[in-house]
Amino acid sequence: MVRLLALVLLPVLAWASSSDRHVDHKQWPRDFDHLFRKYAKHYFGPHVNWRWFKAQGIAESGLNPRARSPAGAVGIMQIMPSTYREIRKKNPLIKDIRDPRWNIAAGIFYDRQLYRKWKRKGELGTGDRLKFTFASYNAGYGRILKSYKRALKKKRKVRRWEHVAPFAPPETRAYVRRIQRLVEAAP
Repeated sequence: MVRLLALVLLPVLAWASSSDRHVDHKQWPRDFDHLFRKYAKHYFGPHVNWRWFKAQGIAESGLNPRARSPAGAVGIMQIMPSTYREIRKKNPLIKDIRDPRWNIAAGIFYDRQLYRKWKRKGELGTGDRLKFTFASYNAGYGRILKSYKRALKKKRKVRRWEHVAPFAPPETRAYVRRIQRLVEAAP
């Protein structure tokens, strides 16, 4: 019984203790860094730091290419099969969702689609658009848009994620904070 409890708690404790480590910390493998660099540059250009997407992969799966959620999300970027089908319609060059290369490419491609939706809001800077993108990836674009509209009613102008975060689901706020901490923590 104790052994079973240890097997269940060990991953949770490891996740909790690693939540504030930088994406380049020795704990996180560098095996996929070239893919995060490649697809971040391909879909976002050289001005966006690829580490944001590695941090997202850490937050999603701990960079585990074999990760599978109870809801059916797959791989490093924890992509739902239905979302993957949407992605494939727009970008048929992306292949097998279970292959880390294509999973990372699909996740960052989907981030780009969400980023473009938030870019239309005009008054958001790149960093905040990324936070809105990650929030949308986690909770769904429609749900975060509703949070944005609620914040607009209170503030009249929304220029930062922090204006909207109080209206977003708690899990999503924690998710965005974790990604930000992973990118900004001292190496």
